[in-house]
Amino acid sequence: MARSLPPLNAIRAFEAAARHLSFSKAAEELHVTPAAISQQIKSLEQHLGAPLFHRLNRALALTEAGGSLLPGASDGLDILAVSWRRVRQQEAGSLDVNTSPGFAAKWLIPRLDRFHAIHPDIEVRITASMELADFDRDEVDVGIRFGAGGYEGLEEDLLMAEEVIPVCSPKLLEGPHPLRAPEDLKHHQFLHDGSHRPGVMTPDWHMWLAAMGIEGIEANYGMTFTPWTMVMQAAIEGQGVALGRRALCAADLEAGRLVNPFDLSLPISFAHRLVYLPGTLSRPKVKAFRDWILDETAEMREALRPLAPVRAAV
Repeated sequence: MARSLPPLNAIRAFEAAARHLSFSKAAEELHVTPAAISQQIKSLEQHLGAPLFHRLNRALALTEAGGSLLPGASDGLDILAVSWRRVRQQEAGSLDVNTSPGFAAKWLIPRLDRFHAIHPDIEVRITASMELADFDRDEVDVGIRFGAGGYEGLEEDLLMAEEVIPVCSPKLLEGPHPLRAPEDLKHHQFLHDGSHRPGVMTPDWHMWLAAMGIEGIEANYGMTFTPWTMVMQAAIEGQGVALGRRALCAADLEAGRLVNPFDLSLPISFAHRLVYLPGTLSRPKVKAFRDWILDETAEMREALRPLAPVRAAV
């Protein structure tokens, strides 16, 4: 059955004006003039045969017809926007990946050349943010999250668990107070991560020392950095000893920029997971990325499994 609908531009103008109760603010949002908004509203009112706004002195108010139309107009534009983004993602040759700045800088970016060697036709676009991506709102194909899993409405694959280890520059293994045993930490500066509150996701030095049964060392001493990547850079420069996640420190450890001075680690319950909307694996670019990242993380995934949550020392 044919639908009798008003022009989309007129609906957009009405919806913006109704939300703001202002032609000027609607014009600013839609990058047009207030006169253009007014003209679109008049056109819509002519289609409807009834006024949508009461034009008051320096103010607008919705008429009964306007109030009835607004919810449907807003919902319809939202649904159209979501559908448009999904179709664009399906048709685009690029792959949009959302992850945290730490994972992007320390794990994903150093390995992207391997993905490009296998799939030179897929352009990877990375958005690094501490905010979780909204797959219905944002243009995201896949996300990489660090957490306990069970994300509502999303499929997920375990990539690798984590454990927290002390890391430092190799130069701290030498000098007047070489790091050879945990007790030697009292001679060195602690590097702290100010990005998160201590907890199961990011144990701090208090928690790590308590879990290892090490006493008599002042854990508050040292410097604090935000974000976490700055903590790692300070450790590489020899500024002190940091707590690093083994998976994210792997490249620096392999290259010798960082060392783990003790054979001590603290497993944590959170893990890195690949997440995506149900059904998206039918798209070749998403399946290609999933297959690649699961292969890249296979060894670490077998070596480490998520454990029970770590509790802070009381």
